[in-house]
Amino acid sequence: MKNVTIAGLALTAALSLGLAQAQPPQVGQDMKNAGHDTADATKTAAHDTAHGTKVAAHDTAHGTKVAAHKTAHVTRKGYHKTVHGTKHVAHKVEGKP
Repeated sequence: MKNVTIAGLALTAALSLGLAQAQPPQVGQDMKNAGHDTADATKTAAHDTAHGTKVAAHDTAHGTKVAAHKTAHVTRKGYHKTVHGTKHVAHKVEGKP
């Protein structure tokens, strides 16, 4: 009986040590996976931020061009109205003493 008990204890101790040895690599691998996932998420966020910045810059440039075009158009329109009004007033003044 003593041999069986000693053998059982030795087997239990060996299995306990074996299980204790098997878990740390799994924990280490989990940490590596978490690190890689964090790195991938950071890269994705940076890519999305860069893309959003490019889109915003493009839209701002487009809006600036449209505003400049409309401003130039209104300026030309105002210039032509001023010329017309000046000519009209000049013709009225010419007819009066």
